[in-house]
Amino acid sequence: MNHLHFDCFNGISGDMMLAALVDAGASTEQLEDQLKRLQLNEPFQLRWEHCKQQGLSALRLHVEGEASHSHRSFASITSLIEESGLTEGVKKRALAIFTLIAQAEAKIHQTTPERVHFHEVGALDSIIDIVGVAIALESLQVTSFSSSPLPVGQGSIHIQHGEYPLPAPATMEILKGIPLQPSQLEGELTTPTGAAILAALVQQFGPIPSMVVERIGYGMG
Repeated sequence: MNHLHFDCFNGISGDMMLAALVDAGASTEQLEDQLKRLQLNEPFQLRWEHCKQQGLSALRLHVEGEASHSHRSFASITSLIEESGLTEGVKKRALAIFTLIAQAEAKIHQTTPERVHFHEVGALDSIIDIVGVAIALESLQVTSFSSSPLPVGQGSIHIQHGEYPLPAPATMEILKGIPLQPSQLEGELTTPTGAAILAALVQQFGPIPSMVVERIGYGMG
């Protein structure tokens, strides 16, 4: 059994998590092969960059493709995943993550998940982040998860609907019942995508559990 502990000392986002999983040994070949099965209309390329920040080496993911302003609905993303050639395990995890985001968006906009149209989360890079994380977890054969409490940051952020306080409303809705930790850092430390991935996977939040560490990965976002 492989257990994965997320140490989110500076928050979490989808691209940070995917880069960390690849840095820990997830197969980029398997990742890129399965992502092609999504049949996305937009051409894209994944570029990996080793960076150093505050003396710490980490992997950063760049999703390179044509800029798109299309807004995908929850229903269209569900169809995209269900009709793809992805494995059933990857489909199940990816759909669970998108469902949490759709439920949060529906709650704060007073609509239903079926009628939710994603803006930032429906963009090409966010779809790749979420589906890519599901693929990477299958590559690493992870079966259980834990995480540190989450810092969320403070200040404000400009998104499709305008200027919003941090943490963003969708992020807070997803993080209901999940332990948070204080942080004085300005900016969005935990994104809706990062929050949803953890909420869908993790059942134990707290200190690192008893375990023998075999692999370590650092992701930069």
